[in-house]
Amino acid sequence: MDAVRVALLREVLAGTEWVQATRRFAGSLRAAVAPHGGGLLLVGSAAYEPWHLAAHLDDEAAWSGLPELSPTLVRHRVPGGAPAHLAVGLGRLAAAGRGETLLVVTPGQPGAGLLERVHDARRNGATVLALDGGDRDLHALAHDALAAPAAPSDGEAGAPGDLDLDTVQHLVSAAAGENSLPAPRRHRRFRDRLARLADALTEPPPPRW
Repeated sequence: MDAVRVALLREVLAGTEWVQATRRFAGSLRAAVAPHGGGLLLVGSAAYEPWHLAAHLDDEAAWSGLPELSPTLVRHRVPGGAPAHLAVGLGRLAAAGRGETLLVVTPGQPGAGLLERVHDARRNGATVLALDGGDRDLHALAHDALAAPAAPSDGEAGAPGDLDLDTVQHLVSAAAGENSLPAPRRHRRFRDRLARLADALTEPPPPRW
């Protein structure tokens, strides 16, 4: 989903909670990875692999100049012959700790085995974020969480204003790569004000018509 479609989607969603909620969650993601220059681990459940979000975050990292948003996709099953960036198994979570961020994305239940690994990662100092269908156990482990309803079955209509998890992932990844950078240090702001003042003082007066 490109920037134009995201902008149109946000316009449609104006007045709902989703624009603010996805930006808030994206802010939590940025705040977690920025101080450490990365260390983002992305994992789904055994039944759901968030490769689509991994690709979008990787794109946002390149387009926005924020390499820390580029994730490592952690997979429950690694097929033989997979390239190195797609060959990271669940064993990677055992090494997750301070300075790393674990983003768990799944529309259904994460499963007891994954929850145990997430618990261990948090206990070892990792920041845990959850983007899911609202699993209580996962949310209890997460430092921040955003729940999206499951996609309606064929012939069913979702509640008004509801979005499925795939659409929420698009909004979160786009917001994470936006130019809403953390506030610069005070002395940088002061220099910026001086630069703007100098520009204003040296700007020629507007023409009189």
